[in-house]
Amino acid sequence: MHLKMQKLSSASSTCTHFKNNAMKKIILLTAAFLTLCLSSCSSDDDTQETALFAIPVVKSLDEIRNAVSISAARQTHSDGKIYVSEKYLFYIAKEQGVHIFNNQNPSAPVNIAFINLEGVHDIAVKGHYLYADNFVDLLVFDIADINNITLVKTVENAIEFVPVFPAHASFYDYTIQPGTGEIIVGYKAETRNVPKQYLNLYEDAMAEATGGANGIGTGGSYAKFQINDNALYTTDAYALNVFNIAVPEQTVFDKKVYMEQWFGGGMFETLFKRDDFLFVGSTSGMFVVDATDEFNPTFISGFSHATACDPVVVNGNLAYITVRGGTSCGAIEDQVNVIDITDMNSPTLISTTLLEQPYGLGIKENTLYICCGNQGLKVFDATNSNALSLENTYTGYLTDVIPMDSHLIAVGPNKIEQYAYGDHFTLVPISTVNF
Repeated sequence: MHLKMQKLSSASSTCTHFKNNAMKKIILLTAAFLTLCLSSCSSDDDTQETALFAIPVVKSLDEIRNAVSISAARQTHSDGKIYVSEKYLFYIAKEQGVHIFNNQNPSAPVNIAFINLEGVHDIAVKGHYLYADNFVDLLVFDIADINNITLVKTVENAIEFVPVFPAHASFYDYTIQPGTGEIIVGYKAETRNVPKQYLNLYEDAMAEATGGANGIGTGGSYAKFQINDNALYTTDAYALNVFNIAVPEQTVFDKKVYMEQWFGGGMFETLFKRDDFLFVGSTSGMFVVDATDEFNPTFISGFSHATACDPVVVNGNLAYITVRGGTSCGAIEDQVNVIDITDMNSPTLISTTLLEQPYGLGIKENTLYICCGNQGLKVFDATNSNALSLENTYTGYLTDVIPMDSHLIAVGPNKIEQYAYGDHFTLVPISTVNF
């Protein structure tokens, strides 16, 4: 028997109320199960099945906040993202911290500092202030003196954090719940016996529960933070968080804008900014948001597709979207779409190119760079938007890329690679940082 836990959306107060009610029901039923086990389970019960359980990992917010620190350069064993601001290159090691490199000479980047943030997933930089998430908090660091980085502001409990649920887990251990001042920071997966009583109770519970250049840096195509003048946007699964950063040391949470109220459906994945517009990559498509009023972003239009993972980048009147299907992303074919956004109110598909394992991408003039996992870094001539032309492929497992004016920066599992631009859509490797 394979009973999959249904993911309950937290995108609105209604959904949150529904989720909490469902959780209460299942907790009560779990308590009933424990009572049953104590009173009726016997050693000769041979009807048990085994299944993969998701076991919550709980930490106190005090512990998380007290662990924030600055140290000298160090190694990492975490996959990450890249971000560039002036001469500095940042490697955001997921749920470990931020590695800072002096990248003034891209052929010899120097690892110079580390910000220990066990809940970091993304950053943004404006001037000499770095903004980073730490599970549910937003932190502001003064990096004017890179040798003396200081934490100047913490906006507590401003961001929703939803840990990734183990992909193949069939059951959730509801006996472990965070107390006051605690949060679930992740899950560990364990194979456990599933008594018959639990199976029946679980079925009953789920039957009830399913009723209802201004100093701003540059991130890759998987960025979830963007700065628009005095507004910082960060993302939850279904919402855009708006912060007022006019005075960095006094950064305040302004509002939460629920994306689902605009276009429904897919989960928020990436955020790209061009001029006064935001381009949202979600699991159901690309959506255009007018951010002219920086503190009141407004949905304009969208381009939808079947469920898949899709970052988006924009160049002029064209948007490029990589769409990756697969187990966790969806069943749509892997592809790259070119979208005409001349009329922001009506994005139009121009072309589709099938491409295996597309991840992050970047565009520089008429050259499109797409990271294709273990299929390598592919370089396309995008002059003809109706028919992208593959010009070169570079080996190596890469997941995202930032095309700078002077050179290209790519990231893969525990590594950063930098390339010089050559003639005829070629790249020349100039440095590699391995962690």
